[in-house]
Amino acid sequence: MASAAEQLASSINIGAFAKATELQRRIWFTLGALIVYRIGTYIPVPGVDARVMGQLLAQNQGGILGMFDMFSGGALGRMTVLALNIMPYISASIIVQLMSSAIPTLEAIKKEGEQGRKKLNQYTRYLTVLIAMFQAYGIAVGLEHLRAAAAASAVVDPGYFFRFSCVVTLVGGTMFLMWLGEQITSRGVGNGISLIIFAGIVANLPHALATLFQLGYTGGLSPVFVVLFLVLAAAVIAFIVFMEQAQRRVVIQYPKRQVGMRMTGGESTHMPLKVNTAGVIPPIFASSVLLIPVTISGFASGKANMPHWLGFLAQQLGQGRPLYMLFYAAMILFFSYFYAAVAFNPQETADNLRKQGGFIPGIRPGANTSDYLDRILVRLTTIGALYLVVVCLLPQILISRYNVPFYFGGTSLIIIVSVTMDTVTQIQSHLLAHQYEGLIRKSRGRTRAR
Repeated sequence: MASAAEQLASSINIGAFAKATELQRRIWFTLGALIVYRIGTYIPVPGVDARVMGQLLAQNQGGILGMFDMFSGGALGRMTVLALNIMPYISASIIVQLMSSAIPTLEAIKKEGEQGRKKLNQYTRYLTVLIAMFQAYGIAVGLEHLRAAAAASAVVDPGYFFRFSCVVTLVGGTMFLMWLGEQITSRGVGNGISLIIFAGIVANLPHALATLFQLGYTGGLSPVFVVLFLVLAAAVIAFIVFMEQAQRRVVIQYPKRQVGMRMTGGESTHMPLKVNTAGVIPPIFASSVLLIPVTISGFASGKANMPHWLGFLAQQLGQGRPLYMLFYAAMILFFSYFYAAVAFNPQETADNLRKQGGFIPGIRPGANTSDYLDRILVRLTTIGALYLVVVCLLPQILISRYNVPFYFGGTSLIIIVSVTMDTVTQIQSHLLAHQYEGLIRKSRGRTRAR
């Protein structure tokens, strides 16, 4: 984040920002939309006892509910209208993206350009509604059967009316967030969906920092350890920034062509391939799959007929346990290779280069180019997957060995850093566009004066 901010400060001055009224309106719109989102995370679902829900979430903090509550900014723990957050839309987007590479019909739609992208977005919205309805109904039924430590029910008046109202409320909240994210993308700054997830994670950071400093002040943690921890956090942030910006530039050469009396082409460009092609998707998938046994065990812990093997498995797969970290690293590696293979098709890229007349110097077009790109992708994915494993396992070690009550690194910090870098880049692009518009206006004014 520091390098991106330094680039912005060095290339853009305060005066240019003060004159960019369009950018200011976009920033104010984005901030206003995020404030509306945060207000929505405090509007409770009708018929749910928030105190009982808070106790239940505390009992299952190490499960999948704790991770979803972190992404929702505490909305799930308070059981508000935005409890599902934007996660159904994220799941639908991933499913449609994977299916568009596996199903020929969707793959053909994907190749239609802008029109195909609009169709896939519409399919994503429909699938979001179905996923949200399924999850909302599951939450409504689960809430009716949940009991806190004092045998208090989380639902005041269980029944079909509560289920119906809960499903309508939660699905409506998800659809509202999806619409709000699209509005931020089109009328604000940055990617709206990413900023909503970003705001939910960042909302919990002040409380976590205050808890860390309080433990250092009261003697729960050594002051020296707190300082070293903050230095380590800054180093991890710098490492994430470096890895997220790292890319392999494959040189692409286009031959010269004679059109009439003119010679065109002959330029050389490059194809950027990111080291972390899969992004943050592998840690999210791996965390969700591994936390399912822990969550089921937490819900069934009070039942006498709970299988012994389920409790043992949940105990061994608890966060910070060696078995958990082993499976976590293995699943991150698997999902990194799987998603990279889906997101980037070397054969299709090689065919497009051959159709456009481009080639990689020293590599024959066609199958040789495809094999060359595939080798590069495998090496980059290996480095990116190992980077994700290191960043995601570091907080597990700190929590299990040193009882650090502050979750940094892993999925949350990668999302924070990535969204921050993307937003800063878009702000820089808007400012540069504004400066270019000013130069064009000045040149037109000089031309008219002559």
